Amino acid sequence: MKAFKILLFILLFAPKIHAQDAVIISSGNFVRGTVQGTNFEVVAILENDKSLKQYLAKDVESFLWNGQMYASKPIVINNKMEFKFFKELEIGLINLYSFGEKASIDKPIVPQRTKIKPTFGIGIGSGGFGNGLGGGINIGGGGQRNEERQSIVPKQKISFFLEKPGTGPMQEINFANTAAIKNILLQKMESNPQLAQKIRDTERFDAQLVMSLIQTYNSEKR
Repeated sequence: MKAFKILLFILLFAPKIHAQDAVIISSGNFVRGTVQGTNFEVVAILENDKSLKQYLAKDVESFLWNGQMYASKPIVINNKMEFKFFKELEIGLINLYSFGEKASIDKPIVPQRTKIKPTFGIGIGSGGFGNGLGGGINIGGGGQRNEERQSIVPKQKISFFLEKPGTGPMQEINFANTAAIKNILLQKMESNPQLAQKIRDTERFDAQLVMSLIQTYNSEKR
């Protein structure tokens, strides 16, 4: 799968080729176009045939948006397994993801002669994982044909998740609980004595430091 993502990135972003977004349905099966937005459970993409499609996280593997990959991952919410899109921040032996941010592009342009209705929307409640996703996608509007539309999803709290494939599910990083972060990081990086000692000696963690630790671990284990 990693090799396929690299090939896809080369195909989409090679010199002299217009950069495009894509939804990866499965290995070797993807659609190209322009992503219009996501609420982290559904992604909307204007495909090259000018049709606007939406794909549920549970039905695809990932999507590529402005050079950034968003992976579909399972997570337990209220004792129920659901699939959401998580932004890939660092991928390797240890993976780091983020969830929650402004989720739609500013002023998406609805082109002429699209095979869609004047309006298109996705709404899934308001709040975090326990109460549904905040906001939705809103593209276009009746009676305002061929004008720029502005669609903004209010910013949510950004959460970070860490996983080491083969060692269990993703774990959310709670920056308010230093002891819990140390336990998670030491479980994943105990094979690197220097990093393990640095983790033990650290009194406060933030997203940048955690990413730096993971990047160091991944690079030294290649």
